[in-house]
Amino acid sequence: MSSNSPHNQVAGPGSGRAGTSHWRQQRLTAVVLIPLGLWFAIALLGVDISSHAALVTWIRKPMTTVLLSLTTICLIYHSWAGISVVIEDYVGGESARDTGRLLSSMVHAILVAVCLFSIFRIALGTG
Repeated sequence: MSSNSPHNQVAGPGSGRAGTSHWRQQRLTAVVLIPLGLWFAIALLGVDISSHAALVTWIRKPMTTVLLSLTTICLIYHSWAGISVVIEDYVGGESARDTGRLLSSMVHAILVAVCLFSIFRIALGTG
């Protein structure tokens, strides 16, 4: 026997369930970004960032390519999740919210594609 009222059984869990999911996703990506961010900062200390050749050599290392790609994906996903919450909480009107979420998703998807394309183009020696 369920302790939910008939209304709650019909209406479902409501918006609270989605909010918890966004909160967890943001916390997870934040936790993952801590070691990735530390790696990135420490790794750049050992690279001459004023030298294009040195940066290309660094990016072409397999471990650097993988970690740089993971950092990029996590960082952009974290940004997308945060901006989505801001749009949902502070943009008035369903149409404006839908448009904002769509534009944010498109911009973030393009950003991931461009970044990963650039990383792998350099790593594979075609850039």
